[in-house]
Amino acid sequence: MLAKLNNPIWVMSSAYDKLSLDELITTSKEVGAQGIDLCVFRKDGTREDHTATHLDYESFSPEDAKRLVEKFNVAELSLSLGAFENMIGGDPEQRVKNQNHLLRLIRIAHLLGGDRNDVKVGTFVGYNHDLGNEIDGFQKNLEEYKRVFEPIVKYAEDLGVTIVYENCPMEGWRSARYTSTYNNLPAVLAARKLMYALIPSKAHGEIYDPSHDIWQNVDPVEVMEQMDIDRLKRIHVKTTRNLKTKARVEWGGMYPMQHVDVSLAEQAGITIPQHDWDRHHYEAMLPGFGGTDHMDWNDFVAVLHRRGFDGPFEIENEAKNSKDTGNLAATNQGFANCIRFLSPLLWELDSEKGYVFQRRSYLEEPAVKDIPEVTIAELR
Repeated sequence: MLAKLNNPIWVMSSAYDKLSLDELITTSKEVGAQGIDLCVFRKDGTREDHTATHLDYESFSPEDAKRLVEKFNVAELSLSLGAFENMIGGDPEQRVKNQNHLLRLIRIAHLLGGDRNDVKVGTFVGYNHDLGNEIDGFQKNLEEYKRVFEPIVKYAEDLGVTIVYENCPMEGWRSARYTSTYNNLPAVLAARKLMYALIPSKAHGEIYDPSHDIWQNVDPVEVMEQMDIDRLKRIHVKTTRNLKTKARVEWGGMYPMQHVDVSLAEQAGITIPQHDWDRHHYEAMLPGFGGTDHMDWNDFVAVLHRRGFDGPFEIENEAKNSKDTGNLAATNQGFANCIRFLSPLLWELDSEKGYVFQRRSYLEEPAVKDIPEVTIAELR
């Protein structure tokens, strides 16, 4: 089935962590977006990279939901929610807080209309390295995933909400002194297929980000060919330029750089990581902004349309020459140029306006009763 060219292009709000919600909405309209994936991280969370909290999630009520839907309809924008944390590993106390926060966001999504309004809830799964270091560690992580997420997915399903997993390996989530950089279970297609086999519910799917597969030497076009396309709810628009460095030759393109004694590295004349995220040899980019990358966007979009994907393309701006400059104008330029780059691929040509998105519907006003928050302990 060939999808009609009319995919909306959204902004992921992590790039605008210093803006208020109203400022975020105004800016998203100015750069030309049709929706916002609202990052709603815990205010007391432990992550320090690419986080934002653009919704007052505490004591969120049905009245708050109605006001938020009205605000987005006035702006002619759609929305989703997300907070991306380690749900099955890491510090046990933080792990439970992350699980409870995900449940909180599922409730909020329900109050906002859930799947009827295409309000999904984005999350990571994370990885449990205590289990992973044991024999059959990957299998044990799959089993831990099922133990933790089966009641969460059932809760979402009962409320008419879909959870979506992002495929970033989170390669810098632990110290560079650790050997492995596999820190998020759904980082590869095989894992995601296994996850759906363990929990067959349709109330979970994925946000696919091609940039992570590029530096792992995997063709995103082939991934889209082999995946269950019904599970795909969002595309993260971010890309990668694989760097031709001395370090890539020394360590290879398949394995992360390893930390060794500094004086020994100097004596041997080899490169070692300069920080926790300096493990692989790539640079995050936005398509259409600041040069070419190692992604064929024409073929990628073509296979998505051939397979019937008509969902949002969400721009996740982590580009070195845009968001990472700390310059708001450069951040805005990155988003705006990226939208211009994508528009001929995703929208039909209008005789007067050029390539333009055709908005056909608005968010429905939620008509749901209030429900109390629940905790993971209450679901088991």
